[in-house]
Amino acid sequence: MKPLIVANWKMNPETLKEAKKLFDSVKRGIKNIKKAEVVICPPYVQFSIFNFQFSNNIKLGAQDVFWKKEGAYTGEISPLMLRDAGCQYVIIGHSERRTYFKETDEQVNKKLKAVIEAKMTPILCIGETKEERGLGKTKEILEREIKLGLNKISASKIIVAYEPIWAIGTGNPCEIEEAQKMRLLIRKIIARDVPMLYGGSVNSRNAEGYIKEAGFQGLLVGGASLKAEEFVDLIKNVC
Repeated sequence: MKPLIVANWKMNPETLKEAKKLFDSVKRGIKNIKKAEVVICPPYVQFSIFNFQFSNNIKLGAQDVFWKKEGAYTGEISPLMLRDAGCQYVIIGHSERRTYFKETDEQVNKKLKAVIEAKMTPILCIGETKEERGLGKTKEILEREIKLGLNKISASKIIVAYEPIWAIGTGNPCEIEEAQKMRLLIRKIIARDVPMLYGGSVNSRNAEGYIKEAGFQGLLVGGASLKAEEFVDLIKNVC
């Protein structure tokens, strides 16, 4: 498969004008790139400026979803709404959702099922904290997040993103050799040829190593995706 590069804009940029400028710059920068599939996950309120502007190698993704199709759930967005907006991928279980909003593995499981039922592709995020890693609990945490998250779900329908929480936004990415070990560990837990992404302080300088050396099928990119030139260079370096 082509490397899958997912841009998670999180709660950025501040204005629609800035968002459009960023998207247009990225679109121009990769217009001739055919060897990677790029997914941009903007905040919901910025979805409208992306409608019908995506090219063959750029897709629309979402940062989260609720598991109900409709109803009295103030502030939530349903999978059917996302699909209608042209969304093809949905990030589920990001560490920031788990940490700040106390999202549980059971809730992650419901969201995964809802996204699959709506015929979109979920990206399941898993990863350990610095403290859990220090206590030797990495395998235990990953096994729990995978097994509970994928309860009664075929792993063939998802993408897994390994994001060590201690590396996210810290400027201290997981070393390439260590990332490779983690990919092999996760592969044993899943026991399927599921596409796997790496995320956590990814930039244009280390991106190639995670794919060509560590063996990941793509990347989940945070901060670097908010800088058009840096993100375009990152994509070019993995192709």
